Amino acid sequence: MALVEQNRNGENATRLSEASASDYIALLKPRVMSLVVFTGFVGLLVAPGHMNPVLAAIAILCIAVGAGASGALNMWYDADIDAVMKRTRNRPIPAGIVSREEVLVFGLVLSAFSVMTLGLLVNWLSAALLAFTIFFYVVVYSMWLKRSTPQNIVIGGAAGAFPPMIGWAAATGAIGWESVVLFLIIFLWTPPHFWALSLFTTNDYAAARVPMMPNVRGEASTKLQILVYTLIVSPVGVLPWVMGFAGPVYGIVSAALGLAFIIHAWLLWRAPSGEAALKPARSLFGFSLLYLFGLFAVLLGETLAQKALLWIGA
Repeated sequence: MALVEQNRNGENATRLSEASASDYIALLKPRVMSLVVFTGFVGLLVAPGHMNPVLAAIAILCIAVGAGASGALNMWYDADIDAVMKRTRNRPIPAGIVSREEVLVFGLVLSAFSVMTLGLLVNWLSAALLAFTIFFYVVVYSMWLKRSTPQNIVIGGAAGAFPPMIGWAAATGAIGWESVVLFLIIFLWTPPHFWALSLFTTNDYAAARVPMMPNVRGEASTKLQILVYTLIVSPVGVLPWVMGFAGPVYGIVSAALGLAFIIHAWLLWRAPSGEAALKPARSLFGFSLLYLFGLFAVLLGETLAQKALLWIGA
């Protein structure tokens, strides 16, 4: 592919793109995609009934491609921000490996492919949810909320919470209350997770002029809000057991993980401001990943065990 740049005379010149397959994979934000695919797969599997394995694989592939498309379009729009932040300045666009125009086309093509394939081969409800998720992440979050309000991650976090609902809709053609609960778990988990990250990357966000909570409201307010959201999400995390679509193992694990999450948030809230808060912030950030993965992994394990028992009994 070709990149257009200006030569010494200010004229447009064309050179071959140095992008490799790994650079295009990086545009998809594979670490974020892996979490999206995992939670979407759990939503699909936990849903009642039986789904054709081929259609299930197609649905998960479309969710993955749609998530990757969102990541690419986010990098296209945020290229100016990425260029000044230490943790993002080596991404393909600010590094000069891929042009913004190429990434825009790449993201739009993947978006259309994922939505149309999911609609034509699975069902249009799940495709509509996937299309809305891409729109929400790129337009509502990236283009609007991220640069305008410290509540950006609170509202924008909805984009990352839709995958289990998309998986559920792909399997059933409907939206059940169970999938809404899975949505709420991720939605309420997102603020403490990202605000913990923002506490030890404050300078990066300040340099990029992104109004993250610590930069706008201060460290003390951010730590308090992290604690409040953790106190809310921890009991919500137990709801799958309370509602009966998760078993006792999930109930015990979710309660234990929720208590540990609260302890991490409490220790961060009690920590002195400044350098002393960085260690508990990093600890909370790391544990938050374990918390969410643990909930969905146990739910997945219980569901697989139940389906195996039913298959053996049949």
